[in-house]
Amino acid sequence: MFKNKYLRTWTIIVPLLAWLLYFGSAFISSGYYSVILTLLLLGSVLSAVYHSEVIAHRIGEPFGTLLLAFAITVIEVGLIISIMMGAKGLETITLARDTVFAAVMIILTGIIGICIVIGSLRYREQSFTLKGVSTALITLTAVVVFLLILPNYTVSHSGGEYTSFQLLFIALICLSLYLGFTMVQTIRHRSFFISPQNKLLEDHAKTDDHKKGSRKNIYISSFFLMLCLGIVVLIAKLLSKDVEYIMIAVGAPKSAVGIVIAGIVLLPEALSAYRAAKNDQIQTSLNLAFGSALASIGLSIPAIAIISVITGIRMTLGIDIKSTVLLGLSLFIITVSLATGKTNIMQGVVLVGIFLMYLFISVVP
Repeated sequence: MFKNKYLRTWTIIVPLLAWLLYFGSAFISSGYYSVILTLLLLGSVLSAVYHSEVIAHRIGEPFGTLLLAFAITVIEVGLIISIMMGAKGLETITLARDTVFAAVMIILTGIIGICIVIGSLRYREQSFTLKGVSTALITLTAVVVFLLILPNYTVSHSGGEYTSFQLLFIALICLSLYLGFTMVQTIRHRSFFISPQNKLLEDHAKTDDHKKGSRKNIYISSFFLMLCLGIVVLIAKLLSKDVEYIMIAVGAPKSAVGIVIAGIVLLPEALSAYRAAKNDQIQTSLNLAFGSALASIGLSIPAIAIISVITGIRMTLGIDIKSTVLLGLSLFIITVSLATGKTNIMQGVVLVGIFLMYLFISVVP
């Protein structure tokens, strides 16, 4: 699956150039410069995918996918907090909710749906370990309800908000669930998240003991992965005003900004999941998808909640009825679709259909 273990020059040059031009934005401001930064942002995303695959190849599954999910979640938290801290008044009261809800919908319907379609077109059916998927689904369902739906039905605070005490308690519960899932995924039941194909590849890698120089490559890739993800969030924040201007120009609601932020942050994982499905590794795609969704809501929201309580910034978490219906439908469809341990093209088509409906309703409410 991973043919070239040696680092490619462009994956080093692009993020370094992106960092250089990012600092140059303090002196240059034009539409053309924004276009160049956008291209470098996309190049940095592709570089991050490459370096994450180098690391994943070395440390094996599910540690590789877990590392990428954790790294991107840290970047997501940094982006949301930086925008919230830089805004005034109630401008960003729903930013965390909109971004996390968008991330969950993009992952559950967009990323998983497209991966299933691509894999089914090439291999008709793809198999995965059902125990791992069911473990991820029950954990994800719990944290989604706690953080995005339950706030609408508490009476201590109105408007879909928790009180500070409630917010800290829920954040602690969700963080505990995420850490428990991580322990199950990496230690206690690691085999639940490794497909038979991956087990064979892992055994072969152990006997081959990896080619000389791979340890050096993993250190270099880890460093450049952080550089790539860091510049992605910085450029995304820099271009956020342009994104808001475009959304206003097309008449889209402000919540659409959260979709754009989530899409940019999740792009490295989406590309990695796509490539895994294309290589008949649907288990890796599902590990990436569910790991990202759980980290996005079970790790980022608690971190943002704690900072929100400390700084006094208000944060609305409860989603509206329309979003609740779409979220419930997505969880139901994906639970039924993945209940057999095999995927087929119709499952992916339905999920992609829900994803397109979500995007349409978000832009044209």
